[in-house]
Amino acid sequence: MRLDKYFKVSRIIKRRSVANEAAAAGRVSINGKQAKPSSEVKPGDTLDLLLGGRHILFRVESVAETVRKEDAEAMYTVLTEDRRA
Repeated sequence: MRLDKYFKVSRIIKRRSVANEAAAAGRVSINGKQAKPSSEVKPGDTLDLLLGGRHILFRVESVAETVRKEDAEAMYTVLTEDRRA
């Protein structure tokens, strides 16, 4: 699944356009490598996101085309979260 779509479906980022902009600006990496919006995401990948003054590290648990709002949080695990001023 594309990175920008994964962020939207998992509700980490609510709008795909915002996810696309974050990746295009170099604020997202997959397994330590800078990611493009079209980069493929698969279970087991580690996503590093810098957005809105927050630095968050996620592990992808599952990938699905559609997910209910209540089940979206099960798609990932937050490994670390750091708020930057």
